[in-house]
Amino acid sequence: MRHYPAGVTIVTLNSKSGPIGFTATSFASLSAQPPLISFNIAETSSSIESLLQAESVVVHFLGEHQKHLAQRFSRTAEDRFTDRSLWTTIESGEPILHGTPIWVRATVHQLLPIGDHTLVIGLVTRVHDNTTDGPAAGPLVYYNGAYHRAEIAD
Repeated sequence: MRHYPAGVTIVTLNSKSGPIGFTATSFASLSAQPPLISFNIAETSSSIESLLQAESVVVHFLGEHQKHLAQRFSRTAEDRFTDRSLWTTIESGEPILHGTPIWVRATVHQLLPIGDHTLVIGLVTRVHDNTTDGPAAGPLVYYNGAYHRAEIAD
């Protein structure tokens, strides 16, 4: 599957022990009515227990300028939120990463254990689109074990 390019997202949530987040390349749009999204998380993930108890999440669509965040959130969980200049929280409590062109907040609609992963289905409750405030950054893509800038034709 490493030869299938995928957009890069970071999923964040609030937990009893503080902010949780992880890099995910399995994001998908499932339905327009109702607005449903999905992503997968491995049973071995350090974030799985918190996610299984979460009521809501925020999915950040990373731009090409955010490779450093993709790398940070794919490493040790303890290091992900140590730099307070990278994030803040919204009124519902979830962490939001600064500079993210688009993010969506979703309530956890359904959790489906499948093989060694859990499929998370979320009902979108809020969309933040900051791409109209200037030149749009290209999306960050994961392909063949590395992050890449996607070439977008006009």
